Amino acid sequence: MKRRAIVIFLIVVGALMAGYGTAYVASEDVRYITRAGFEQTHILQARRPISKILADPKTDAATRGSLELVLAARDYAAQLDFDAKETYTTYADVGRDTLLVVLSASPKNCLCPYTWKYPIVGRIPYKGFFDPEMARKETSKLDAMGYDTYLRPAAAFSTLGWFNDPLLSTAMTRDSVELAALVLHEIAHNTLYVKSATPFNESFAQLAGYRGAEAFFRSRGEQGAADKAAARWEDEVVLSGYYTALAARLDSLYQSTPDSAALATGRASIAAWAREQLQGPIAQQLRSYRIGRISERPINNAQIIAARIYRTRLDLFDRWYQKEGQDIKQAVKDLKGRMDGVTGDSAFAVLEQAVNGEQ
Repeated sequence: MKRRAIVIFLIVVGALMAGYGTAYVASEDVRYITRAGFEQTHILQARRPISKILADPKTDAATRGSLELVLAARDYAAQLDFDAKETYTTYADVGRDTLLVVLSASPKNCLCPYTWKYPIVGRIPYKGFFDPEMARKETSKLDAMGYDTYLRPAAAFSTLGWFNDPLLSTAMTRDSVELAALVLHEIAHNTLYVKSATPFNESFAQLAGYRGAEAFFRSRGEQGAADKAAARWEDEVVLSGYYTALAARLDSLYQSTPDSAALATGRASIAAWAREQLQGPIAQQLRSYRIGRISERPINNAQIIAARIYRTRLDLFDRWYQKEGQDIKQAVKDLKGRMDGVTGDSAFAVLEQAVNGEQ
């Protein structure tokens, strides 16, 4: 985003503060939006062109290597006809280990995500906070209302091309495969976004990220890294199947409308099954992820929903990739063409029809 756009953005934030001073004091939503505006402005002001950082002889070797990889992955995304725009041509040091925390919530007797509505993007089954205290307060409020809640950090986020997203310092701890996959994942959001279809969008971006990273490393002759990216995608498909089976068991329990005692007993029984699956057959199928001993962990619907957002019907996305000749460029291009005008969960139905050869 050029300087003029930054000025416009600052004017908008200023107008919000000046025009809604009373609302700022009284409304949690206005305080939330204002904080988000200030943080986004800080990120934009902190951006430095990656090319200048690489040209600086004081840049350490580890940072240099990571940033060179980011630019190469970004250029490869453009070769795949992903809408790279100016995403990840700059870098922003946010000055802390965690920039953003994300809240998910769900009733205890239903795998039903609590959603927040936003302009343009529609309903989203999570809410990101730059202010940890504000996140804790909203989490406590939902806890008191009887919801399962799950609060977790996020290393990166996409503005869907509205701003030229910089690479954030919080994403620089990843290994080379994860870093390349992150770049391709986030740029994929610029390329295809279905309104009010978060699980579809994130699961699509998982495909684009890992299969894109596989193709990227193979184009560089780095077969080991390419195989690692492929293995991670295949592990994600395995985990997608596990979460589908877990959700089916929970749905069966919840549809029986149990009383509070039966609900607690049923959730405990399913938690034991989940632990056995992860330590047994699932662990045996995984190629790159490792699952050690898992202590007793209660069922948390919000945590399951959050995990499934990135792992919904990955088998379907993989079948689409195979149908498209294992060509991630063609797979993304053709899928984008089929999603024109599609909204919500109907995106999965459109994808399934495409996989099955239906018009």
